Amino acid sequence: MEGESIKLSSQPPVQAGDDEKNQRTITVNSAHMGKAFKVMNELRSKQLLCDVMIVAEDVEIEAHRVVLAACSPYFCAMFTGDMSESKAKKIEIKDVDGRTLNKLIDYIYTAEIEVTEENVQVFEAVISWINYEKETRLEHMAKLMEHVRLPLLPRDYLVQTVEEEALIKNNNTCKDFLIEAMKYHLLPLDQRLLIKNPRTKPRTPVSLPKVMIVVGGQAPKAIRSVECYDFEEDRWDQIAELPSRRCRAGVVFMAGHVYAVGGFNGSLRVRTVDVYDGVKDQWTSIASMQERRSTLGAAVLNDLLYAVGGFDGSTGLASVEAYSYKTNEWFFVAPMNTRRSSVGVGVVEGKLYAVGGYDGASRQCLSTVEQYNPATNEWTYVADMSTRRSGAGVGVLSGQLYATGGHDGPLVRKSVEVYDPGTNTWKQVADMNMCRRNAGVCAVNGLLYVVGGDDGSCNLASVEYYNPVTDKWTLLPTNMSTGRSYAGVAVIHKPL
Repeated sequence: MEGESIKLSSQPPVQAGDDEKNQRTITVNSAHMGKAFKVMNELRSKQLLCDVMIVAEDVEIEAHRVVLAACSPYFCAMFTGDMSESKAKKIEIKDVDGRTLNKLIDYIYTAEIEVTEENVQVFEAVISWINYEKETRLEHMAKLMEHVRLPLLPRDYLVQTVEEEALIKNNNTCKDFLIEAMKYHLLPLDQRLLIKNPRTKPRTPVSLPKVMIVVGGQAPKAIRSVECYDFEEDRWDQIAELPSRRCRAGVVFMAGHVYAVGGFNGSLRVRTVDVYDGVKDQWTSIASMQERRSTLGAAVLNDLLYAVGGFDGSTGLASVEAYSYKTNEWFFVAPMNTRRSSVGVGVVEGKLYAVGGYDGASRQCLSTVEQYNPATNEWTYVADMSTRRSGAGVGVLSGQLYATGGHDGPLVRKSVEVYDPGTNTWKQVADMNMCRRNAGVCAVNGLLYVVGGDDGSCNLASVEYYNPVTDKWTLLPTNMSTGRSYAGVAVIHKPL
């Protein structure tokens, strides 16, 4: 295997005191685990070497016991204990919907999952397991809940589901865990970071290294170039170009692929959408949006890609449409209350936020912010930012919404503010090193990256990242090959 030397020998083992030259050297291949899990997932997809079928509702999932047990204490207890399931070839999981179970098992094999109100089943798996044989399993309740990350679940879910669960109400230790989670949500971000226990630490599963994809942009005209940054090697590489020139697009990662949505091709605002497959290093086209949109916001919520606002070539847009990759179709949802081009968007706790932008009517940049609730299909205003920002870079880190840079008329900003949904307030954090508008933003490993953009006079090739623990911005040592503004950014697992 790459990076590893394995030699078989018939010689006796080296004894203590043998010459130093006979001592072994052990090398560790950091990608080995990721590759192994990828192969195991491929075997699962082909139903090879599978030895158990997990069933929920009408969904049947072939899997490998050893993989499930290695990654899940729930399955480990099931397969290694004295329960009947330990030897059963087909196991039914009660009170868990099939789609959610599928996502959870996908997560075990790939370390990728979208956590929303609908699939916070780490908690619900415990409740279902206890209820299945309540008399014998109830004694394990507190010990199991000790390892459930209640503070990291959405606040609404804690109140509506966890607090109402009888098993929680009737166990003092579990009630303490719920109180801890409620207190966590009431604290501002800087104080949350000081709470360190297993329940407040996000999971860090063994997974493939990540890379950052920077798509298109203006340099100074619309370009096809796509660059890829390897975080481990601090290196930029060119990858497959876009099928056509594209800047001012919305770019997101969804269901294993990177989507480039709408934008400007140098002469027209477009409705087209291109999708990048990192394994094949190629772009393909899918269904176009209903409206032409450039300088739109794009984000993923509940397995749907939302295209928010933008500019169609003559007017700013309040309309919003959503795309389902399962049906390859776009459909309109409720429009925003305000027309917004050059808008930034982000998803926090199951809600979609539209931040700032330019409305075209008042001819002013906006400080207002709207929140979309997919359950009610409604937009409502939340607290304004402290300053007007059009072309702000918007990203989400640790359940907080960041608005970086942007401009108000000719003034390009380096200031940054962060929104806490729990308190409906914005607060200032450290300024970036450089003034930036129309930059790309992504969050990786607890850091917020702001990519390129322009400072009002020239396009930027630099990238900087924010560490919320130290409240400091740091420039990456290596710049992109091309200064670019209006580029889109997404993060994917590094293709093998």
